[in-house]
Amino acid sequence: MAGIPTFATAPGFLGLAQRDGTARYAVAGVPLDLGTTNRAGTRDGPGAIRRASRMLVDGVHPHHWTDPQRMDVADVGEFAIALGDLAGSLTLIEEQAARHQHLVALGGEHSITLPLLRAAAKRLGRPLGLVQFDAHLDTWETNFGQPLAHGSVFWHALNEKLVDPRRMIQIGIRSPVDRETWDWTRSQGVTIVTGQEAQELGPAALAERIRTVLGTEPAYLSFDIDCLDPAFAPGTGTPEIGGLASWQAQAILRRLGACQFIGMDVVEVAPAYDHAEITALAAATLVWEYLALQGAQEGAGR
Repeated sequence: MAGIPTFATAPGFLGLAQRDGTARYAVAGVPLDLGTTNRAGTRDGPGAIRRASRMLVDGVHPHHWTDPQRMDVADVGEFAIALGDLAGSLTLIEEQAARHQHLVALGGEHSITLPLLRAAAKRLGRPLGLVQFDAHLDTWETNFGQPLAHGSVFWHALNEKLVDPRRMIQIGIRSPVDRETWDWTRSQGVTIVTGQEAQELGPAALAERIRTVLGTEPAYLSFDIDCLDPAFAPGTGTPEIGGLASWQAQAILRRLGACQFIGMDVVEVAPAYDHAEITALAAATLVWEYLALQGAQEGAGR
């Protein structure tokens, strides 16, 4: 399909739009996979998501009746990372994220969420609410002895008080986990909805649970693509069976209009393990759903 290679053909890094943070919504690729613990390759995720997003430009959103293409969205290109240096890369990501008032990040592995939360919480001046769609808790203190990795993101976020644990909810958790990490996460006040519980509750009840936990104060949305079942998202580094179907994720997001999101990311897309771009398309569509939701809240993009 023809079109400039930005997200949903948004004006962007080809010199067509701002890189200085003046756009209402900035889409950025974060090509990092230094903190993966299984299969690497998520550094190629942003490009794959952008390519798949060109499927989403031939009409308006059929539920919200908003059009992200008519919103003030700019694709600001790829964030710089420090080659071979995970801690240095996270510092660079935080610095670049701070330039944008409402950032939508295309990962990259889940470690990128930590500097994005640091930048957002610093800008807001207080801890955020958080909805985390994921197969994994990502609250391990270390991963194979390493203090920084994609499985320790929210251990750091909670300990740094970037996130209010009473306003944090995890959706779709189902991977093997040690009881100590599970109990620690629950003891912080985090709400955990397992993969099986998510299936039994259904999208409407799940959305209500999310709205109740987040309330109406500012919140962040982090979507690890492995929250989806591998049937719908095989292109990821740590797949786990028993996840949400892509339509269920859509149905949940469409019901979150009462939430005050100030940023989001979609992470862990690894194109080398994808089939027919279905994982990249799922990720791109989730971003499109998020932008359409923001447009509906603003009454914009119609």
